[in-house]
Amino acid sequence: MISRELATALKGAGLVWHPASGDRFQLDLPDEVEPEVDAEVFTVSEMTIESHPTPSGTILGFNGTTEWALDSLTLADAVWLPREDQLRELLRSTFRSLRRRDDAFEVEVEIAGTALRFEHPEVAEAYGRALLELIGRSR
Repeated sequence: MISRELATALKGAGLVWHPASGDRFQLDLPDEVEPEVDAEVFTVSEMTIESHPTPSGTILGFNGTTEWALDSLTLADAVWLPREDQLRELLRSTFRSLRRRDDAFEVEVEIAGTALRFEHPEVAEAYGRALLELIGRSR
C-alpha cells in the first residue's frame, strides 16, 4: 500500500478516483476529527461501504458503521490508496519495466521519449512516484 503522503500528493495532482469494490481509502476530514479515525484504512465493499453516484458527485455510504457517527462522505473527504496493480494500470503505455534491486524496486517509465526510473523499497510506492511524475508532466 502506498503512503498517505503519496496518496495525498496524487490526489492534489489531479488523480481521479472511481471507487470500486476492494478499493482502500483513508478519511481526509478537518482537523477536529480524531487522528486515529484519519489513520484508519477503509475498504469499499457492497456489505459495508458502497459507492453511490449522484448528480453532484460520488458519495461513499457507510452501512452499519457503529464505531463512530458517519453515514456518508464525498470523494473530496477521502484519500484513495491505490493498489500496485491499479498504479501500474494508470501508468498505461508509459510503463516499461519493474526490476528488483538489492534493497529496492525500480519502476521504469518513458514519458515524452525520456526514460525515467523511480526506486523505493515498496513496489507500490515506486509505481506511485512514477505516476505522480506522469501526472505532473501531463499538465
